[in-house]
Parts: sequence; C-alpha cells; structure tokens
Amino acid sequence: MTFDPETTTFLIAGPVRIHPRVLRAMSMPSLNHRGDYFHGIVAEIRELLPVLFGAKGTQLILSGSGTAGLEAVYSSLVPRDRRTLVLSNGNFGERTDQIVRQYSGAVTTVTAPWGQPFDRSAVLRELEKGDVGAVCVVHNETSVGLANELAPIAPAVRKSGALFLVDGISAVAGIPIDIDGWGIDAVVAGSQKGLAAPAGLALVHLSDRAVAALHPGSFYLDLAAHKKSLEKNDTPWTPAVPLFLALREALVLLREEGLARRLERTHRLAEATRGAVDALGLTLFPERAHASDTVTAVRNPEGMGDPELRKVLEREYNVLVQGGQGALTGKIFRVGHMGIADWPDLLVTVAALERILGKAHRLPAPGAALRAVVDRMP
Repeated sequence: MTFDPETTTFLIAGPVRIHPRVLRAMSMPSLNHRGDYFHGIVAEIRELLPVLFGAKGTQLILSGSGTAGLEAVYSSLVPRDRRTLVLSNGNFGERTDQIVRQYSGAVTTVTAPWGQPFDRSAVLRELEKGDVGAVCVVHNETSVGLANELAPIAPAVRKSGALFLVDGISAVAGIPIDIDGWGIDAVVAGSQKGLAAPAGLALVHLSDRAVAALHPGSFYLDLAAHKKSLEKNDTPWTPAVPLFLALREALVLLREEGLARRLERTHRLAEATRGAVDALGLTLFPERAHASDTVTAVRNPEGMGDPELRKVLEREYNVLVQGGQGALTGKIFRVGHMGIADWPDLLVTVAALERILGKAHRLPAPGAALRAVVDRMP
C-alpha cells in the first residue's frame, strides 16, 4: 500500500485530523480583514472561545503557532524584578525554559527526567522563598506522553502571589483543566490539537490579574495590543484569515459535541490505547499514573526501531503515528488520540500493529489488543 495523505489513518500528536466542515470553511474567497464581514467572524469566535477554555475571561487569538502564543505570554507577563520558576520534564518544558530566559534574567528551573513527574516538594521549596513572580509549566508533555498535575501545586502558587502561566497547547479540549479553580493566570491553546483546527493559530486565556500585569515585551506578540484590537473585533496585524474561518467552524463543532463529551471520548480512547499496549506486550514510556489522555508514548520493542515499526505502519498500512524527539528518536512511538479522533482510527492502528508484531513473532496473543479496544468502546 502506498502512503496516501488524503486517506491515511492519522494519529500523530498534533496536528490532528480535520473535519471536512472545517476544511471547507477555508475555501471562501479572499476577505477584507479590516471590513465588517471579517469583524463579524472575529466577534463570533470571541463568543465561542469560552466553550473551548471552559471559562470566561480575556481570550485572544494570535496568528502564529502555539510557540508564538507562549512567547506572547512569557514576553508580556514574565516579571523582570522577581524570579521566574520553570517546571520541566520533557522537550516542551525545555522549550519553555529557553523562551523564558529570553525575557528574564532570573530563572530557576525544577527539572525531572523525561517521562517522570517533577518533584512537588522542590516546587514548594522554591515558592516558599517568597521571590517568585511567575510559575511556568507544561500541562501536557506530548514529547513523552505525560500529563503534569497542576491542582496539587495550585494553592501554593496562589499563596505565593506568583502568576501561574500554563502551556495548555496539547491539553485544552483534551484533558480537564480548571482555569478558575486552579487560579491559572494564562493558558495557551494550539488550534491544531484538541480543537482539531488547522495549525497556525494560538489561543490565549488571561485572568484579570494577568491583564493588569501585562507589560511590553515583543512587538508582534504584544498581548496588550492584541487585547486592544480584539475589543473592536479586529487584529493589530494582518491575520491568517482562512485559519480564522476554520477556527470558527471548529469551535462550532466543539459546541455541538460539548466539551465534556469530547473530554470523555478522549479519555476512553486513551484508556483503550493503554489497554492495547499492554496486550501487545509493549510498555508505556511515562509512569502509568501520569500517562496523558491526548497522546500515548510507547517504548519500541527491543530490536525494532522506526524502520521496522513506525515506517512499516506508514508504508504498508497507511497509518501515521509519531516518533520520539531528541534523545528518544527511534526509541519510542507516540499515538495521538485527541481532537476528532475516534474508535475506527484506533481499531485500524491496533490491527496494523498486531500484524507487524505478529510477522516479527513478537505478538503475545493474537487478537488480544483489538479486544482490549473493543471492550472499552461505548
């Protein structure tokens, strides 16, 4: 079978499969981004964004990837007169550390090995020193398939007075996040993850406290400038108009499904994937108790790397999953199950994995992985 991007079973960790309604929304002729029609589209998006975040507040749309959203938040909110605390246990935690250091000379990083939760007591010790102005953390670390628990540290962050700045790019609309209850001051979502829109937009939720703390940092990504323009349903710079059209439709689809139902489906798919991994005789990369609901990271079988596993999935079965990053390249593969991913996608992927492992005489019990998925279907 030849790989066909139009018909592939697409389960990478983002971007994700896009609904045909969202794709069609981008086919509209060119629009005047300073005209009333486009301003109406922006107004609709602003009304729909609380459906995505599960909270009301100041919510901004930036033309740029999730990384642009993060840089906008850190450049506009990282304090210059107090320490910033960064929590890192994966590739994207390391990226947060790199961005924050562009805007703050006083950074303390609490690290943990990739795939392991960070030491909560170490975080609390740093907060108790009393000079931390912001805490930056990745909610869901897709590089290792691990979800960081925010609720246990939220009270200490709030008590310290520090701003709580969260990379929610692969968490929002995929993993429950209690923005108000946890006292999160800023959270960044990516359009191409749980929302299942095309890549290229960053969505930012700000608390009232964060809005009051905004300061100049970046010209293009100045959150104060974006807030001022959006109050008039406008953008400070030329927006990616087709992506705004797609965003509106993806938000409508999310509203139709309901955030709670999407979160529940994503969780059930994750549980089924983990069950299939066990039945295939494979092991998760992260600690199971902290395994992500949006992407499952799996250790490659001994002696089987990308050429024997992931590339065979793509070349012979038209199934696309993702490999490892950095030091994990060739050592793990990652199955994304967020956005509009559904049971047929997972069944095809697991069947193909059973076939590959069976041919390699590495399959413990034929059919067991498929049964693990079927038994968890609604």
